[in-house]
Amino acid sequence: MASLFYSGSKPADREPRAPRLRQATISGTDPARARTRSSPTGGIPTAAKRTRGTFDLLDILAKSVLRGYGLRMPDFSLERHAGGTVCGVDEAGRGPWAGPVVAGAVILDPANIPDGLEDSKKLKPTRREVLLAEIQQSARIGVGIADVAEIDTFNILQATLLAMARAVADLGTLPDLALVDGNQEPALACPVRCVVKGDGKSLSIAAASIVAKVTRDRIMATLARRHPGYGWERNAGYGTDAHRAGLAELGVTEHHRRSFAPIRVLLCGS
Repeated sequence: MASLFYSGSKPADREPRAPRLRQATISGTDPARARTRSSPTGGIPTAAKRTRGTFDLLDILAKSVLRGYGLRMPDFSLERHAGGTVCGVDEAGRGPWAGPVVAGAVILDPANIPDGLEDSKKLKPTRREVLLAEIQQSARIGVGIADVAEIDTFNILQATLLAMARAVADLGTLPDLALVDGNQEPALACPVRCVVKGDGKSLSIAAASIVAKVTRDRIMATLARRHPGYGWERNAGYGTDAHRAGLAELGVTEHHRRSFAPIRVLLCGS
């Protein structure tokens, strides 16, 4: 083992010392757990954060360790590089058989970003609710909705882009740039940059994904009380076994997407 660190002889009572980051990697430290500590740099000593430049460097180093484990956490680098007022845009509900598609748009305050923002699909419902409350207190939010009639008329992609445009308009201010999750640009009055898998790269898009997801889940829970038997309060309108069973027993409602093949087949069969 000594030959890995030293080319010559060494005193017998002296142990080889590896770089600190290397030791952390070998010891199997869980980077995701380190991320959730109170320190935004995942437990890096406070004394090292005496300047903003040092803080940013340590944050970059911490994220590089996470990437080394195959993990990627969203950060504010895209927004910082763009400059000006930047909003993140994301949607929820493209795949379900029932209910609207919802988009969120968020302009974060760089000095007051909630801790733990992440792709909404990776968060538990209770955690999404907590983060939404924090986003509402510290950021500017817009919500856009395209209903089932618009989905069936224009198709789900165009309805999603329409919901995104409505969400940005709902912000009440025109951003200098919109970071949009995916590879399709909505028609906006401001410049757009598409970011594939953006909810895992940009904090603003991650925040928008939480806004869209929680808003839509609440809508589907309300619709579930009006139309019990489909399990929408649990499946949010997706094609689960419970939803299929409800359709077989109760039939199609006005909230089902008739342009989607499973619903269209049921209607043709009936």
